[in-house]
Amino acid sequence: MKLKQTSMYYYDFQVVLQEVPGEISLCFSICGCQLKCKGCHSSHLWKESNGKILLLNNYLEILNKYRNYATCVLFMGGEWHEDELIEMLQMARHKKYKTCLYTGEESISKNLMEQLSFLKTGKWNPELGGLDSPTTNQKFIDIQLKKNLNYLFSKN
Repeated sequence: MKLKQTSMYYYDFQVVLQEVPGEISLCFSICGCQLKCKGCHSSHLWKESNGKILLLNNYLEILNKYRNYATCVLFMGGEWHEDELIEMLQMARHKKYKTCLYTGEESISKNLMEQLSFLKTGKWNPELGGLDSPTTNQKFIDIQLKKNLNYLFSKN
């Protein structure tokens, strides 16, 4: 299979435990966010040039390396590269990973939604807090169940 080149830039890759409750997630932080939320803890992701290109062969190597360890692939942003993101989510799903997108948008396209197991929506608003806050504007949704899972982030 000949892999197409992506134009997505990522700042880093991490294995994370808290962003998707109950899952060990392979997290890719994508550069180029245009929302520029006030108080954003990841303002380094605003400039695409702060990252390096996410090569598809490197992405597949990571998926293969963690196949028996991790259960989910998480993209922090990237919806502005919809076609490429969909292709990467499809690759993850083909390898039996669950998929998640964290976006500051309120909604995403149906085509992108169809590739996700979980979706976090909503701009960061410091006055309202994050997913662990009872006043947050953000939502963490299980796509298949169509259920808000914010309560899983609560410390109580």
